[in-house]
Amino acid sequence: MYAILALAVIPAYLLGSIPFGVIIAKAKGKDLRSIGSGNIGATNVARALGRRWAYFCFVLDVLKGLAPMLVVRALIEVPNPTPSLLTLWLLVGCASICGHIFPIYLKFKGGKGVATSLGVALGLWPYYTICASLVFVIWILVVLVSRYVSLASIIASIAFPLILVLAIVLTPGWDFVNLCPLLIAATAIPLMVIIRHRENIKRLVAGTENKVFNRQASGEDLGSSS
Repeated sequence: MYAILALAVIPAYLLGSIPFGVIIAKAKGKDLRSIGSGNIGATNVARALGRRWAYFCFVLDVLKGLAPMLVVRALIEVPNPTPSLLTLWLLVGCASICGHIFPIYLKFKGGKGVATSLGVALGLWPYYTICASLVFVIWILVVLVSRYVSLASIIASIAFPLILVLAIVLTPGWDFVNLCPLLIAATAIPLMVIIRHRENIKRLVAGTENKVFNRQASGEDLGSSS
């Protein structure tokens, strides 16, 4: 089992590397990397093609993280995975996220990993799934109130490990020792997402960040996070 899970890291990375945003834009006759921020995620797809295709890209990017996690779950087939199994499970998910951020098909220049990270978190049942669902609600609320997708992604990244800690404290049978790999990953992955948003943070501070659904000459804008 351990060998199979270790080998699953490779296909997870290759799946995560598939640049769905670039593929969708190319099918419509556009080079996504030469439009807007040049990012390969759903945000830039919105600039190039509008909201409908952005939502489609977002779902596909979420599935890149979710699918490997569900496959691993089927392979584990135990109600309470050991810390070592949890670590391998997380490595598979992290491989998918790294694939999106550093895709081999695009010379390792990819997106920011928000949607794929969400997929990974939703797939790690039950430890991450409920926490990720709550964080997604927070993300939506921040977008609706502030109209900044990047700000919502940053706040959601900060909220995720805090919600997980609260869940461990409140849930019978969950303890910090056995779930230590989850806590490490729940801190490391959001930190990576925040680092990928460093330019957005500068624009937020300067007041120059694009807001969600702004109409511009180039089309519909979904902000600057992807």
